[in-house]
Order: sequence, then C-alpha cells, then structure tokens
Amino acid sequence: MNRYDKLPKGARVLIVRLSAIGDVLHVTAVAHNLKQQRPDCHITWLASPPASTLLTQNDDVDRLLVWDRRPFDTAVSNGRIPAALRMLREAAHLLRAEPFDVALDLQGLFLTGILTRMSRAPRRIGIRERHEGNPLFMTEMAPDIEDVHKVRRYMTSLAPLGLEFLRFTPGPILRAGESDVPFARAFYAAHGIEMGRRLHPVVLVAVRTTWADKQWSTAKFAAALAPLPRRIQLVFIGSKGDAPYIEEVRRSLDGRTTHTIAGETDLLQLAALMRCADLLLTCDTGPLYLAEAVHLTTLSLWGPTLPAIYGPLTSGHHFILSPHICRACCRTRCRHKTNACMEAIQPAVVTEKLLAILAEKEAAAEGSR
Repeated sequence: MNRYDKLPKGARVLIVRLSAIGDVLHVTAVAHNLKQQRPDCHITWLASPPASTLLTQNDDVDRLLVWDRRPFDTAVSNGRIPAALRMLREAAHLLRAEPFDVALDLQGLFLTGILTRMSRAPRRIGIRERHEGNPLFMTEMAPDIEDVHKVRRYMTSLAPLGLEFLRFTPGPILRAGESDVPFARAFYAAHGIEMGRRLHPVVLVAVRTTWADKQWSTAKFAAALAPLPRRIQLVFIGSKGDAPYIEEVRRSLDGRTTHTIAGETDLLQLAALMRCADLLLTCDTGPLYLAEAVHLTTLSLWGPTLPAIYGPLTSGHHFILSPHICRACCRTRCRHKTNACMEAIQPAVVTEKLLAILAEKEAAAEGSR
C-alpha cells in the first residue's frame, strides 16, 4: 500500500493526544471528521487524566486507553529516570494490546512521539506544530497550511489518509448524559442558585488558568463584576487550588451574595452545570472549551494567546483582546515579568461587554415568548 493510499476498510486508527482539556476537546473534531467520512474505521484514543474523562461518552471513540502522564512528568523533573522508564513500559504494554494500522500524533511532543512509536503502527502521522524531535518517530508528516487555528491544523493529519480535512470543521464533541439537567437542577438548588429564571441569569466565572501569563488579576475581576446588577447570580468555578483567589474576588464585592463551586465537580459534572447556565466569563483556559462543547455563551479575555489561534470556532463566543503592544507572544511566562498584556484589559470594558451580552440574551428570550 502506498503511504498516501486511503485507509483500508475497517482500519484501526490510534489517536495520541494526552492533554490538556482544551486541546483534547479540539482534537475531538478530528475524530468526528474521521468517523463521518469513514464510519467503518475503529478509533482508539490514548489520553491522560483528567482530560481523558471528556472522552468516556464520545461516540466517535471506540476504545479509550488511559495513561496518566502526571507521575511520569514528575519523575522526569525530579531525575527519577528508572521510575520514568517503568511508566513508559506500562504505556507500551497498554498500546501493544491491539494492532493499529495508523497512528496520529496530535500533540507533537518528544514524549508523544515515543508513545506513538511504541504503538508499532506502520504508518505514524505527525503534525507540523512542535519542534521537540517528534518527527523522528513519524513515518510521515501532515501538510503545512497557512491557517493558524489549532483545530484546522490538527485536521491536516487526515490529509495523508486521503480524507477531506478543511471542508467540515465541527466544534468540540462532548455528549450529553440523560442525567445532566436533573443533576444541574439539584446541584444548583443545593447551593441556593436559581436555575432557568430569565431575569436572574447564572454567570459562571473562572478566575484562574494553568498559564500564569494568561491570568487576569483578582482585583480586576472584582472591579469588572462589582457594577453588575445584584439580580445576576455569580458562580465561581475552578479547582480546589483556585479557592484562595476566588475568595479574594468575593471579599472585594462589598458583601454581594456570590457562590463558589470550585473543587466540587469533575469535568463532566461541570459540563452539566454549564448546559444550564447563561454565560461564562473566563480567560483562555480549559473551561472555555468545555463551554463551547455544551453551547454555553462565553466572554473570554486574551493576552499572550489569540482566539484566531486557539479560540472557539463556533458561534456564541465573544472575545476581548488586550490592547497591549506585546500581546500574542504565546509564552507561558512573561519575559518582562509584568503580565502587562493581560493587565492592559480594563475592567470597565469587561463590565460593558458582559451587560451587553446579557441584554442581548434577555431580548432574544423575550422575543421567543
């Protein structure tokens, strides 16, 4: 078979995308596109917690392999090489339990290159994204394209398989569970949050990200939220580690009633709560893409990254870009150590946009009555 031939009937395809939340959700579009064009293929996905939980109900994924990369990363950073090698052997055992015809490495790391090579797939396709020695483990590379958006660049991995990769670009796929709405109703009620009241919208707020550079200060979050009418229900989301930062914002809101559910849900439960909310305010971080997957309207703040590269491609999403001259550096740490691009976003601008979005949603709801 020529390496650019189409997939054989019933081909077994491995997708390697371990993390993170947003990127895993982006890559679900690749799996969906592949299944739409070749429903006979069998897709296995290798992913790492916690993002792997987002794939447990995905109809496009026939088999989910879970390998936790976090202990491996910790072992490598601490110089415990024998432990790291042991974990790689465990991954190899997991991958070699079934044969693969093709493997798509959609992370582009040296680590994922090793994992993809260990799958023993005769065709291993990489994407033109990273420069960490990953191509050394690939048999072929996807074509380069001018489009900078991550989803469309992930889609290029389908080109060597003879498949369309830009004609159909869906949003992230996250299947709804039958219990989502009952769960959300009970959860919100237990926290004193009223769900489904048009004049009392539920606004979720995520104040932290995994990149220090992408974070907006808690003082500015508080300044943006303080002028909002008190009928708007503010619900803070995040991990347990975000709790101190959330409390800083809440203390600055002059005794206003707010709610926090940080650390109380897993990702699928948070998605269920998002399905029954009205708006999410966030920076560029995982919950933004979770919200896109469940069709929740969002307002996101951007500094070192750009929505043209990472942002939601579907409708219903609003962006505020930093006016600072050095935005879009894509660095995980500000080289000036000032986080100036995010701090250049003014709270009054965010407040005005929040109110405009909510007014538009209220008008639309009134018009549909």
